[in-house]
Amino acid sequence: MRSLRKRHGLILASGALILLFHLLSGRKKLMDALASGTLPLRQGLSRLCALFPFSVAEILCTLGVLAVLAWLVWTIVSVVKVRPRLLTFWKRLSLLLAVVLLLYLLLCVLLGASYRGSSFQDRSGLRATPQSVDTLREVTALFAERLAAASVEVPRNADGVFAVGQEEIFAAATDIYRGAERRFPLLKLRDVTPKRALYSRLMSYFNYTGFYFPYTGEATLNIDPPDALLPSTIAHEMAHQRGVASEQEANFVAVLACTESGNAAYEYSGWLFGYIHLANALYRWDADTYFALASRLPEAVWADLEANRAYWARFETKAAEVSDKVYDTMLKSYGQSMGVQSYGAVVDLLIAWYLEGGFQVEDPITD
Repeated sequence: MRSLRKRHGLILASGALILLFHLLSGRKKLMDALASGTLPLRQGLSRLCALFPFSVAEILCTLGVLAVLAWLVWTIVSVVKVRPRLLTFWKRLSLLLAVVLLLYLLLCVLLGASYRGSSFQDRSGLRATPQSVDTLREVTALFAERLAAASVEVPRNADGVFAVGQEEIFAAATDIYRGAERRFPLLKLRDVTPKRALYSRLMSYFNYTGFYFPYTGEATLNIDPPDALLPSTIAHEMAHQRGVASEQEANFVAVLACTESGNAAYEYSGWLFGYIHLANALYRWDADTYFALASRLPEAVWADLEANRAYWARFETKAAEVSDKVYDTMLKSYGQSMGVQSYGAVVDLLIAWYLEGGFQVEDPITD
């Protein structure tokens, strides 16, 4: 019974601290203190995990699933064999509840505080504000031009599809943020090589291209999809390692890092990633200009867009839909009221950076 009392104490303590976290989550200075205090810990964990060639996050997730299955079998057998059954069931359930609450409390501290604290916009001074459709046209046209120019700088296979090797992409990852760090010193970090997901195909079924695991500080990437967007996805997950919690802000930082990287593969991926977001927004407001710009893209770009579309069309499943809803709920719980739709807000940040003097070229494409 002593062990059961300890579990009760852990459940009550964890539950109380979780409740306290959510009650105090509106106090930005406190959340900033938590986020800044745990960020070095997460970054240190990522460097420690870099000693292993595999994703420690994936291993822990696998062990977690196996542990739950073992707990389920253990609970069923115990309830059948040991009386009183209700007390036996509670003993087993209390163990699971204690572990789940403790892990959630750690998640609140390690990741939730970053969502609730000062955003990248707060810290950088760059603000995403509503802009005119004319400005959206201008920035989308600029990205279309840069994308077209970058498309000829990367190798392609016989089908015209992006063919930079994954070894080369991952090897270059630790240097891609230098340009972005010069623009925004708050992004400075000693990087480690991101990890490749062993369960990449499974991740595709749940509509994940990568994930940041706060318990180990690792960025783990789905390497199954076509590779054209892999560099920008790597940059996105590395943005989370820098304390950029918001998905929309991590997308913007990824585009900035890639286009300022000086690496042809990353530059192309960054322009492609940014163009996709901008073009999708433009299509809703001005389909004619969208089609005019799209028609000027070289065949190489269309080959990558089609390869990406065809790949993900195979995974339009119920599992992906459920996964999106779960992630949407998590984002909203951390104050991103737009949920999954917050990804679209990266457009405002791209425009804001353009208006600050970023992404400038001479003679952008215009109608």
